[in-house]
Amino acid sequence: MRFVLVVAMLCVATTVFALEDTPANRTKQAERYLKAVPPETTMKDMTEKMAMSVPPENRQEFKKSMAKHLDMAVITKTLTEAMVKHFTADELKALADFYGSPVGQSAMKKFGAYMADAMPAVQAEVLKAQGKAMKAQEEAGKAKQGKKK
Repeated sequence: MRFVLVVAMLCVATTVFALEDTPANRTKQAERYLKAVPPETTMKDMTEKMAMSVPPENRQEFKKSMAKHLDMAVITKTLTEAMVKHFTADELKALADFYGSPVGQSAMKKFGAYMADAMPAVQAEVLKAQGKAMKAQEEAGKAKQGKKK
């Protein structure tokens, strides 16, 4: 009986502590998240990874050019609007809480290296699957055409 009472109280407590899911609260939490995970840092990391595909003698100039031409105000506004559109205030709060924590910050520092290791294989698999899917679509189309004749 105590267990049921404790569970019931926890359910009520989580509802009481939930943020009201308003555009203002979503925006506030999205801004907290972007403070914990600054778009500038993400874009710099992405540029570093992209630069690896540029000849070594041109990498520094490529990175400078990317930094010059990336409109961070547009990127930040786009990210904020997308987060507010797709996530609840509580979800954004959880993301901001995690990525603002020492563990979250540590994980984010490793994310670029993780993506650099994983993405080539993931991209190759996606391209392979896309090729097979397109071939299957072609064959299905030919089979349909054969049945009509």
